[in-house]
Amino acid sequence: MDSRKYFIIATSIAAIATGSWLSWQVLQTPQKLQTATLLPAPAELAEFSLIDQHGSVFSRDSFKGEWNLLFFGFTHCPDVCPLTLQVLAEARQKMQADGLDRLPRIVLISVDPERDSPEAMGHYVSHFGDGTFGVTGDLAELRKLTSRLGIYFEKSGIDGDNYSVDHSAVVIVIDPDGRFAALFGAPHHAENFAHDLPILMSRP
Repeated sequence: MDSRKYFIIATSIAAIATGSWLSWQVLQTPQKLQTATLLPAPAELAEFSLIDQHGSVFSRDSFKGEWNLLFFGFTHCPDVCPLTLQVLAEARQKMQADGLDRLPRIVLISVDPERDSPEAMGHYVSHFGDGTFGVTGDLAELRKLTSRLGIYFEKSGIDGDNYSVDHSAVVIVIDPDGRFAALFGAPHHAENFAHDLPILMSRP
């Protein structure tokens, strides 16, 4: 084999090897989160007992086995709640379209249990597609959960039954072990969830 042919073959092998190494490096480099805040270590939740849209007990153990996107709101909310749930539903659809096999469950927990019965919650979340669940229950039990997560809520503009509820707008990520793992601050965009959630869900 003459030196020219040897040089061409050697150069080709080197190029292939370099390309393979660069591809491996890209695959090994962890993707960066865009907007999610990852806790240094997942936090255990307090024990609580609420009721889901089907009338069944919803407790800390109800989170286990699935990734959950937890949002606190209420069915009479005029804007933030329906908009956030719609964003989460769109993000879930994007993740499914991208071929993600394991999709997070969307859980709305009412901060207005006086007006939000299990039936009302079921009707409300049905507008946001499959994978969206509603939870309500006793106010004291609700505060066991919100106090551990740092969620604020309080009645405002009280006029009999005509009132609103001010509340935190963060989305809490609960891991399959039922622990507080990360959060998304407002404003919310489907693209951010669709980008960050697969990264969070792939972590050991």
